[in-house]
Amino acid sequence: MSPKPTGHVSGNDLILTRTFRAPIDDVWTSVTRSESTALWFGRWEGEAGPGKTVRLQLLHEKSQPWTDVLIEECAAPHRLVVVMKDDAGAWRIELTFTQKGDETELQLLQTLSDPKLAGDVGPGWEYYLDMLVAARAGK
Repeated sequence: MSPKPTGHVSGNDLILTRTFRAPIDDVWTSVTRSESTALWFGRWEGEAGPGKTVRLQLLHEKSQPWTDVLIEECAAPHRLVVVMKDDAGAWRIELTFTQKGDETELQLLQTLSDPKLAGDVGPGWEYYLDMLVAARAGK
């Protein structure tokens, strides 16, 4: 049985959401600290900050390539916008964190050049967000 996609497309925007029973600062750390991102996405190195570029190693991709990640916006712990650049082009990713009671919602938004690409791009983000959920649960 295949997992059911959780994302949706609105115009050219691919939007995926995960909810965590955790404080916003804790979820923010899972997405922004290299030692945390290494558990579910990839480790990164360099000096982080708006307008700066770090290097990210994609640990779950074939040959574990390194890619440049430009940090466009960082408003901790509510919003992070990055542009990942590699041989395939540039991917602009917007992450929004919202505290709702004792839960934090994480929304990932990627604007696609063609909404039909969601069938190719969406499953990858579903995988990585599921990895984030598993890593936070110690799995």
